Amino acid sequence: MSVQHHPALHPGQDDWLSHRLGEYKALATQELVRRVPRYLKRDTLRDLILDYPLRPGKGLRPALCMAACEAFGGRRRDALYSAVAIELFHNAFLVHDDIEDGSLLRRGLPTLHARYGVPLALNAGDAMNVLTLRALLDNFSTLGVERTQRIFEEIEWMVLQSVEGQSIELGWVEHAHWDLVESDYYLMSLKKTGWYTCISPCRIGALIGGASMRAINAFNAFGYHLGIAFQIQDDILNLKGDEALYGKENSGDLAEGKRTVMLIHLVRQTAGREREALIGILNKPRAEKTPDEVRWILACMEQHGSIEHAKRVAYRFAQRARQLMDTRLSFLPPSEAKRFLRALVDYVVYREL
Repeated sequence: MSVQHHPALHPGQDDWLSHRLGEYKALATQELVRRVPRYLKRDTLRDLILDYPLRPGKGLRPALCMAACEAFGGRRRDALYSAVAIELFHNAFLVHDDIEDGSLLRRGLPTLHARYGVPLALNAGDAMNVLTLRALLDNFSTLGVERTQRIFEEIEWMVLQSVEGQSIELGWVEHAHWDLVESDYYLMSLKKTGWYTCISPCRIGALIGGASMRAINAFNAFGYHLGIAFQIQDDILNLKGDEALYGKENSGDLAEGKRTVMLIHLVRQTAGREREALIGILNKPRAEKTPDEVRWILACMEQHGSIEHAKRVAYRFAQRARQLMDTRLSFLPPSEAKRFLRALVDYVVYREL
């Protein structure tokens, strides 16, 4: 995890944020590892379950869950089981997503299916989903029946939104849909990423911290804007980031034909033979796209200002999330947790990985 220094964070704020993220991630990772049964066969299941969670990463989702709980006066340990469940869902999604997209790298190393084969990777992803159930069930002993049931309902909604969002994106590729506008991307990103990355972790953390339903719902718009900013920045890093830091193959999204803000902008900016050539390359299967073709698309993006456009859009979404923190969430008393949540808004659009 890397936080680039920038003027939006005052001196020392970036180091503080990195430290705080590291604290949350370490706590969640330790608990996650503890929950993977030692009796599972190591070389075909246990090691695979732990592979992605033990790779370098941000730990954003468990951090949001625990921080939101603390912001309402709760203890981070009260949110730990739910935070781990969300992190397990996240890593299971990644395993399956990498298979569906044919991705080669994840967090700087070969994807799970590239390393172990598709059948074992799929099975490990399924196992992660199963392990979330015990983490959530253990909330009964610490949070009681009512809050635990509400957490299950939040998780059910989160997972359904995520798989629907994934189906939308896969459908665009499968049916070669290019007549898209940015609002299509926002809806897909909200469903595929926004709920389980930002909205649900905040809602569940606030619920555990004792927030009212009105206060919990206040996180919806905040999480939506934060999540879109995060995803656009992730898409930009896929094109422009340092591969050693970012941990995925550069321009992998272009090879996969993923509809991003940059690509939607580019398609709408081109016409005639240029557009015909662009769509022709994009519609090819990943294995048939040449490196020169991918580089040509990237050069077209630079020429038409598509990447700069995406940066401006990400900044607008982050700015709106910051405004919502200062308005709809202004009722939160000053605390380190609230400071953390607000600092994350700047982090998502300035991060290097």
